[in-house]
Amino acid sequence: MTARILVVDDIPANVKLLEVRLLAEYFEVLTAGNGAEALESCENGKVDVVLLDVMMPDMDGFEVCRRLKGDPATSHIPVVMVTALDHVSDRIRGLEAGADDFLTKPVNDLQLMTRVRSLVRLKMLTDELRLRASTTRNIGIEELLSGRQPASEAVPRVLLIDERQASGARIAGMLGKTAKVDVVADPHVGFFQAAEEPYECVLVSTGFAEFDPLRLCSQLRSLDRTRFVPIILLADEGEEDRILRGLELGVNDYLTRPIDRQELTARLRTQVRRKRYNDHLRASVTQTIEMAVTDGLTGLHNRRYLDSHLDTLFERAVARRRPLSLMITDLDRFKSINDAYGHDGGDEVLREFARRLRKNVRGIDLACRFGGEEFVVVMPDTEGAVAEKVAERVRAEIAGLPFVINGVSIPVTVSVGVSSLKRGVDSVAELLKRADVALYEAKSGGRNRVVARAA
Repeated sequence: MTARILVVDDIPANVKLLEVRLLAEYFEVLTAGNGAEALESCENGKVDVVLLDVMMPDMDGFEVCRRLKGDPATSHIPVVMVTALDHVSDRIRGLEAGADDFLTKPVNDLQLMTRVRSLVRLKMLTDELRLRASTTRNIGIEELLSGRQPASEAVPRVLLIDERQASGARIAGMLGKTAKVDVVADPHVGFFQAAEEPYECVLVSTGFAEFDPLRLCSQLRSLDRTRFVPIILLADEGEEDRILRGLELGVNDYLTRPIDRQELTARLRTQVRRKRYNDHLRASVTQTIEMAVTDGLTGLHNRRYLDSHLDTLFERAVARRRPLSLMITDLDRFKSINDAYGHDGGDEVLREFARRLRKNVRGIDLACRFGGEEFVVVMPDTEGAVAEKVAERVRAEIAGLPFVINGVSIPVTVSVGVSSLKRGVDSVAELLKRADVALYEAKSGGRNRVVARAA
């Protein structure tokens, strides 16, 4: 996982120490010696996470954080405040300024890297949502990213899973009117309740006598309905290894007992704010551009969206020196299906093909109906060899199970051409052309096959 990390500290030795640690983990590192430089870097560059010192002259870290979080252009960038201050009041002040996390000097290497990786994952999700949203400006919908923030006055619904009755009651009492808290003692019941109810955060206690709390966190992360719900781990002192493992599994934050009411409230507010921001982006994209960029028959993106969004994905891959692959699929002998079963039958085949295609690619992949019976899938951060395996999986899925149309089983096959980004000499047109040439080879070579020789 690579990302650009901005290290902000007025003491060069501190900057160098963090820079060396981060470079050793293959992160790209930017540096700033004061608050003004930090703000400029975030406004002008593609920063993924900010490691921000608190005690700086002229403009301290709290003020820098407030300004970053107050600007719609930079509010989505995760900020970790790094400081020698270790009072609860200082952490609360940082969280109230909008910080996503807090690290105390001297910084533990494992904590640093785990925290950074966790926030990079969240930033990648937000970037993808913002990228999808910004694409709409190319098709005439300007107001989507106008900087409007979702209303955050509503009291969030929170699920607390803690088998210790006294502990659960005490934590629920701490949140008071800050949140509407449901307390569940049984982790299995809690899992199903989290999946069924619209919670904005789940608090998981580590104090189970006969159950691994990290298994519950992993299950919540693996389920579609709870994948993006923030999880805060409530741990006991001395559970550092469990906390670090939890962060690697996708836990968003943690607190150690004894839990301070103000810190709990501040950290919950931070997680709910980020979730609502991402939910707002998803809703905006879905509601505003669905009709404009969606193929009405299959529900996939249409050619109009592909033409606009592929340019953006291509430019981002080139700028970040990341791989990008693309495949074009074509249903074999589709005209004979239309002739035999009518256009209604053909439409059913296209809808079912789109459903299977969507099932076999990732959420960040861009699947589009290119036109007629041709479909395109753009795969960011994917090498050619991996893309070829995905294409083969799609081909096997189609050929392996007949399509049932009006009670009649119809054998359907698909041919696939794959291409990948060539650094320094490539263009969007060339990328598409190579995939199209590979598709032609697959069709002329007997159909029902994947060709990636042109990749």
